[in-house]
Amino acid sequence: MSESEDNSNQENMENNVENDVDNQQAEDATNGAEEVTIESLQQKLEEAEDKANDNWDKALRIQAEMDNLRKRSEKQVEDAHKYAVKKFVEELLPVTDSLEMGYAVEGEVEQIREGIGLTMNVLKAAMDKFSVVAVDPLGEKFNPDLHQAMAMQPSEEYENDHVSAVMQKGYTLNGRLVRPAMVMVVKN
Repeated sequence: MSESEDNSNQENMENNVENDVDNQQAEDATNGAEEVTIESLQQKLEEAEDKANDNWDKALRIQAEMDNLRKRSEKQVEDAHKYAVKKFVEELLPVTDSLEMGYAVEGEVEQIREGIGLTMNVLKAAMDKFSVVAVDPLGEKFNPDLHQAMAMQPSEEYENDHVSAVMQKGYTLNGRLVRPAMVMVVKN
């Protein structure tokens, strides 16, 4: 081989080595970039999983808290229904005591009536305290929302559709009807 061919081959070899080195460096750079991208994606995935787990934990805790709140509320409502009349019952106990003592007493009719009158006063005070109001509509216009007509009768003393007699008083509690008054209504 001639010297010029030798030089040419040597230059080609050097060029090939340089190209191989450049190609290897480019390939290494590309592989490095891919590894960084995969690593960063894996890191982001782990962060997203951690955040999802945190949110799931919060959701479970909130749900548990809501269940506890619901149960507590149901218990409070149940207790309110059970014991709503407790104070009213406490006010009625003296009435019961008075009636029992009056029943056991032997005496004249006037003394017994006086005892019953005192007991009625205690009962009225208890009812007033809890906004229980008697409906005693004698002489008033018949009101089907508060009165229950038991019979109709003519009367010269009262106008048509007015109450001429009360057979049983009615009662309201805080303005709401508990029991209608049983009445006789005038029909001329």
